[in-house]
Amino acid sequence: MSETAATRPVNRFYQGAAPTGDYRFFQIAWVVDDLMATCRRWGQVYGVGPFHVMPMRTHTVTYRGQETKFDMRLAVVQSGPVQLEFIQQADDMPSVYREIYPPGQGGVHHMCTITRDFDGTRAHYERLGYPSIAQAQGAMRVEYFDTQKDFGFITELVEHNEAFIGHLENHARICAEWDGKDPIRLLTRDGYRLPED
Repeated sequence: MSETAATRPVNRFYQGAAPTGDYRFFQIAWVVDDLMATCRRWGQVYGVGPFHVMPMRTHTVTYRGQETKFDMRLAVVQSGPVQLEFIQQADDMPSVYREIYPPGQGGVHHMCTITRDFDGTRAHYERLGYPSIAQAQGAMRVEYFDTQKDFGFITELVEHNEAFIGHLENHARICAEWDGKDPIRLLTRDGYRLPED
């Protein structure tokens, strides 16, 4: 008997456009040494795009109990149900990124999840022996937990924020509808520009 659309099992892998639940990962992040080359290669090999590249900027964080500043830029792209993030730190300042990957090295760094109960989820990780090692300073609460020994990556926790969710959904839609034009987009205040190289 041939399989028809009516009898074919539903593929539940692509459950929806946005993640739900405190422990559902929506993002995998890599530290890279050359952000633009990384975006080009991922596009060539895996066909994902368009990459949204944020401007280089100075980030202020609390890292291992000390306030520190470092320069970095990042790019994101949606690939099915997961966002891929690529991070390039431009200096050698201590950070949650440099802790694992010194200049010239890179690889998977963290996986990220969103929670409506930031304090409760934070306590959950620490109660299980995964201490907080870095906290971002900004409009949203973002914290990194040291889960590397057991899982091979850091866990990033982001507090649920409707504006941020809207941004994630919009970017996922852009990637889902992408026609292959302008695969790398350097974001600006009024849209984007293309890389010069």
